[in-house]
Parts: sequence; C-alpha cells; structure tokens
Amino acid sequence: MKVKALQKTNIRNKTLATIIAVVSAVALPQIAHVIGAYVGFGSSVGETFLPMHLPVILAGFVGGPVVGAVAGALSPVISFALTGMPAAVALPFIVIEVFSYGLVSGLLSKVKINSFLKILAVQLSGRVMRIAAVAVATAVFGFEGITVNAVLSSMALGVAGIIIQWIAVVLVNKKYEKSV
Repeated sequence: MKVKALQKTNIRNKTLATIIAVVSAVALPQIAHVIGAYVGFGSSVGETFLPMHLPVILAGFVGGPVVGAVAGALSPVISFALTGMPAAVALPFIVIEVFSYGLVSGLLSKVKINSFLKILAVQLSGRVMRIAAVAVATAVFGFEGITVNAVLSSMALGVAGIIIQWIAVVLVNKKYEKSV
C-alpha cells in the first residue's frame, strides 16, 4: 500500500514540476519582452537572457528526463499558441533545442559530476541539436527560413543567458542535492 501512495505522490510532484516549468517558460519570455520594450531593447532581451531555457533545464534536473523533455517540448508550442512567439519559422527548431535541454538535464540529474559540467553538457546538447536540425532541414528539404549561421549568431547574443544558467543551475543543484 505504501508503494502505491509513494508512486501517486511521485506522479503528482512530477506533473506539478512539469506544469510549473511550462508556465514559467511561457511567462518569463513575455516578461522579458515587456521589460525590453520598456527600456528600449525590444525583443532582443529574450535572445539575450534565454528565459524559456532556464525553467526547462531546472525541471529536468529536479524532475528527471520525462519531466524535462515534456516541459521542453510543450513550452515553445504553448508559447507560440498563446503569443505567436517564437516565430513559426523557428518553432520546430526551438522545440528540438528546448526538448534536448530538458531531456539531457534530466538524464544528468542523478549523475555524480560537477554541476558546472552538467549545465555545460546540457547547453551544448541543445545547441548542437538545433544546429543539426537546421542543417538537415536545409540540406535534405531545401529549407531556407533559417540558416546555421543565423542560429550561431543568435547563440552569440545569448551569452548573458548562458552565464545566468550556469549560476542558477549550480546554485539550485547544490541546494537540491543537499535536500535529497
């Protein structure tokens, strides 16, 4: 009987973690865009601080690969449905990228390596998957909406967000590992 109760609690917690991650990953970019418009930076604030990535990465680390992957796949789709962002031309590639962040952070959540190395592996996985998806779409399907160079340029804009992710994930992982 205790096993069933524990399983229900675990499923409830993972569902809650997924919902919180998706809501955060949809809301944070909107907040970033409002702040960007207010201070005169426009939508580049989203590309700079990568607000959709962090909740998904944290969901994977806290909830595991399924939570991270589901949050990563749903967040850009729900954001697009509600706000029209990310742009339709970029949506499939961002879904692949953010899905990768969630999945890989979840897969690495129980691995005993330095938190900084974990987040570095997560960030590389998502970016490599996005570049690969764009390259395949271009080479195989003749897709011309986004180029690999455009993806690389947008990554250069996201350096501040990458640094924020390093700090946040390392801090959260330290606190989470102590509590578990």
